[in-house]
Amino acid sequence: MKKIRLGKTDLYVTKNGFGALPVQRVGMEEACKILKKAYDGGINYFDTARFYTDSEEKIGVALSDVRENIIISSKTMAKTPEDFRKDLQTSLSLLKTDYIDIYQFHNPSFCPKPEDGSGLYEEMLKAKEEGKIRHIGFTNHRLTVAEEAVRSGLYETLQFPFSYLASEKEEALVRLCEEYDVGFICMKALAGGLITRSDVAYAFLDQYPVAPIWGIQKESELDEFLSYNDNEPTLTKERLDYIEKERKELAGEFCRGCGYCLPCPAGIEIFTCARMSLLLRRSPTEGHLTEKSQAMMKKIENCIECGQCKSKCPYGLDTPTLLKKNYEDYKTFLK
Repeated sequence: MKKIRLGKTDLYVTKNGFGALPVQRVGMEEACKILKKAYDGGINYFDTARFYTDSEEKIGVALSDVRENIIISSKTMAKTPEDFRKDLQTSLSLLKTDYIDIYQFHNPSFCPKPEDGSGLYEEMLKAKEEGKIRHIGFTNHRLTVAEEAVRSGLYETLQFPFSYLASEKEEALVRLCEEYDVGFICMKALAGGLITRSDVAYAFLDQYPVAPIWGIQKESELDEFLSYNDNEPTLTKERLDYIEKERKELAGEFCRGCGYCLPCPAGIEIFTCARMSLLLRRSPTEGHLTEKSQAMMKKIENCIECGQCKSKCPYGLDTPTLLKKNYEDYKTFLK
């Protein structure tokens, strides 16, 4: 399987990295089966986070016996040194390891630096000196914060959304990482499920010095990516034409489904409801028109216009307006 060097870490990770957020949605037995199959299929890079409920535990159960052969990255959303240490120790215990290859600050609103008053970066350095982490990484959804992290010289990797729906600004960020020799870990390579052809997504990303992590929940999804070992997708004219069509169809503002707007005081499942119009047109409609889905969408009527979702959106979306537009569109499918 093709590998890529993650910047100055000098870690070589497989081009098909395993994004372990979705395995929290399946049982332990199924998750372990998928994780073991990924390893047996040649994948050596597994990305998780303390925030992903039991994802770390599942990796620990499934892969602790091959720990020396894999690269693990995890993340903390801690805001204090004390919580940072607690998160790290919990992750180490659940992963059944005494070190994490890449430990990342998980989507902070600022770029932690030495002597900034938070104490977070100092604690990260201390953990590295103790050998509990090997490399320091940073994840974000905010372009300006991500750029600051890269230019700071304090981080060895950056995890950021990138796909063929990205703008020139995101592409420039990839090149900035290349300039500073910061490993670019590519999340949201399928744009939160809006991109439905993984072969096109893979071929597009293969042009760039990035390490995609694909969110995998089903064995069939894993099989799809493993098939690219022997039949690597390339950017044919058909795929380029498809990308152009997709860009036109998905132009403008759309929810990426990152979930950072939650929780909603009115109980609205924003990351699904705000994308419903696209989901209805890009996947079988039946699954989105059930009584359960209708009840979920009806909650939009309970929006109290508090503005919390809008203020927390890393993409600056007018989320309340987007929700209402999606609800009105949704109702047309029920007629």
